[in-house]
Amino acid sequence: MPAQPSRKPGPPAEIAETAATDTPLRADAQHNRDRILEVAREAFTTQGTDVPLTAIARRAGVGPATLYRRFPTRASLVSEAFAEQLGICVSVLDEALTDPDPWRGLCTVIEQVCAMQATDRGFTAAFFSEFPDAVDYNRERTRAEEGLERLVRRAKDAGQLREDFDPADITLLLLANSGVVGESRQVSLAASRRLVAYLLQSFRPEHTQPLPPPAPLGLHQLHKARRAT
Repeated sequence: MPAQPSRKPGPPAEIAETAATDTPLRADAQHNRDRILEVAREAFTTQGTDVPLTAIARRAGVGPATLYRRFPTRASLVSEAFAEQLGICVSVLDEALTDPDPWRGLCTVIEQVCAMQATDRGFTAAFFSEFPDAVDYNRERTRAEEGLERLVRRAKDAGQLREDFDPADITLLLLANSGVVGESRQVSLAASRRLVAYLLQSFRPEHTQPLPPPAPLGLHQLHKARRAT
């Protein structure tokens, strides 16, 4: 997934202008839009977000012009396809920040995000990728980093997290977790849960053997790592 904005020429100007209108869709147009999103979610999840948009249009049974009329850019299609999942991630983070038990809140976020990463690679590819015109994704990724830093601080202040834990270690965990993705959904999820359980145990304060310095990693590193593979 390296998910990158398509380098192919964009849709014709008249198509882009039509996409910007807010008029209600006819029943057939709404059906086409829903079908495009359904196919896009499936394709992005199984193949990553760099799937050719022409292939998505073909599988959805529509022409490329119809796809571009509703989704002028790859980023707009990715954003709409995974809007629900993005909302789930935001909700999980918000709930964790209000959990009176900091350790439980931190574990909940890590476990749920890793499970989503293991079973829905299209969404994680989208969330951690860089789309110049997908402002919502960039904003939410920044918000996620800030929220994770607060969760880490709360857990440390409560004596529930080892003092040398660094927020960058969460990115390290996600990079490791991405390595178990690729088998069947069932196998990926089982492997992810096992890995996360091992790592969460090592985060507890009773494990106090000194660690090497943390790597300077942010969530954007997940995108760069995928590009290198």
